[in-house]
Amino acid sequence: MAITSKESFLRVYSKAVNEGYAAIFAGAGLSMSSGYVDWKTLLKPFAKDLELNIDEEHDLARLAQYYRNEKGTRASINQEIVNQFSEHKNLNENINIVTRLPIYTYWTTNYDKLIEKGLEKNNRLADVKINQDQLNFHKRDRDAIVYKMHGDVDFPKDAVLTKQDYEIYNLKRPLFTTVLQGDLVAKTFLFIGFSFEDPNLDNILSRTRNILEEQIGENYWLEKQIEEPDYTNLKPDEKELAKERYRIDCIKQNLKINELQRYGINTVLIKSYYEITEILTELENVYLKNNVFISGSIEEYNDIWTNDKVKDFGYKLSKKLVQLNYKVYSGFGLGIGSNIINGALDEIYTTKYRHIDEHLVLRPFPQEINQGEILSEKWTRYREEIIKDVGIAIFIFGNKKDQDGNTQIANGMIEEFEIAKRMNKIIIPIGSTGNAAKVVFDEVKQNIAQYPYLKDQLEVLETNTNENELVDAIQKIIKSI
Repeated sequence: MAITSKESFLRVYSKAVNEGYAAIFAGAGLSMSSGYVDWKTLLKPFAKDLELNIDEEHDLARLAQYYRNEKGTRASINQEIVNQFSEHKNLNENINIVTRLPIYTYWTTNYDKLIEKGLEKNNRLADVKINQDQLNFHKRDRDAIVYKMHGDVDFPKDAVLTKQDYEIYNLKRPLFTTVLQGDLVAKTFLFIGFSFEDPNLDNILSRTRNILEEQIGENYWLEKQIEEPDYTNLKPDEKELAKERYRIDCIKQNLKINELQRYGINTVLIKSYYEITEILTELENVYLKNNVFISGSIEEYNDIWTNDKVKDFGYKLSKKLVQLNYKVYSGFGLGIGSNIINGALDEIYTTKYRHIDEHLVLRPFPQEINQGEILSEKWTRYREEIIKDVGIAIFIFGNKKDQDGNTQIANGMIEEFEIAKRMNKIIIPIGSTGNAAKVVFDEVKQNIAQYPYLKDQLEVLETNTNENELVDAIQKIIKSI
């Protein structure tokens, strides 16, 4: 069987996310936990009107066509689409995650607007394509494209549902087919909430494979493994019937998995649909671990950490992180920020094909506020926005001077530590640099069971003041995660 492990999926797909060629294909299952219906439930009242049992019907497009034929119009079908999908539903966690990730391409057969709303919630501008005329236009500054290949609740008469709709799909929407074929060639897809019963997608996958033959790429499908029923309270004949049904269901699932492999789609089997959220969360964490926030500031130097040595440490640290293909986030901390930027930029500019925005993100803190705003509250929100986008937070130095010239612990760094801790980020405090970083280190050391990745380098982080050895220790910690 063409089953792949969760670990293999995370490794390959997270790389696709990082490098910008990941795509999502969302089916009805992605929206069901928000309260929307699947295809079968949508058609259940139609089957009842036709005096048919929906559970015995497997060609749902044909069923919808029968209903359309009997009524002589699709007005009832259009109204049912509006009834079922126009009601407001809350976003579910799976949609939150897939729209938070920097994925540019989303395909869906769903009529609802959850993907668009998820992108909006995560401050990402969606360019939504519902009909093929929209493919000619590009929304400025878009962060993602959403292809609604079967239509949208706002245009129910154009929604793809009946057998006839599928028959004329390539006459009315041929460019959708062409674009999807191109994406299937160029991108790595994750099919989620999808049953692969859709005849239109089946046709597109077949045509794509026929063009590429054995060169089709790797894609992934999350599917629940057939669960063996509980036979405890069943009568002997019922038990035998249940066993036979389970055997047949397992065979059918295995055959389907092998068939999808023919189209380059690898199956990740899960035991429960709740596991999808766990996998997506892990995927997001793997992605975020490529983003490193350096929290630090310094205004008072000493004999150990001189001005030149501090500059050298910040420079070497950011340079090494970029060299290892991490993206460095900096809030442009006092006495630290410029050195971090210089180290990152030097590595970017001396290496071919690197781009600044792929390896360096600058988020200088706002210094002015609008009337009615409180600066400290604005800074807190700003810190939260920075830290939510990273997986690792490194803490170095952390002092400042008050209005009287007295040296103080940088309380902003302590707040950044609390935020990072609350968001379950990887925390690496360089205690030997002193000040706020030492405060963070002491708390981490007291609760080292929560930070097992630091154990092997704990002494180095606490006592070593050699900048080269500290950079090496940080590198070892990050690589061990």
